[in-house]
Amino acid sequence: MRNPKTQEFAKENRQNLTKAEAIIWKHIKGANIEGVKFRRQHPIPPFIVDFAAIEIGLIIEIDGATHISEDELKSDLSRENYLKAKGFEIIRIKNLDIYNNLVGILEFLGKRVWELKTFKGL
Repeated sequence: MRNPKTQEFAKENRQNLTKAEAIIWKHIKGANIEGVKFRRQHPIPPFIVDFAAIEIGLIIEIDGATHISEDELKSDLSRENYLKAKGFEIIRIKNLDIYNNLVGILEFLGKRVWELKTFKGL
């Protein structure tokens, strides 16, 4: 069930992507990776994920500097366990990796999307 507050927060997030999120979005939007459609700042209650390819069950999370504290790492793990229990695979990418190795990140994403798509018979 959709929560109007969550929907509004997701909409605001879509309008305010971080630099790293904007870089990845530029390359994955419009079904640019193996014809799979990604959604940005997509609600999967009670969370909003950075990017989701619902048809193949893949979530991409972009981790900035705030994802290094012990509390944040615990929160990320709890969130990840919840989403995995819902049937999603989660790929976490650090901002610095996007800035320093974008080609490698995109190659990895392309390969993983192809594998999931093939596994699901799409």
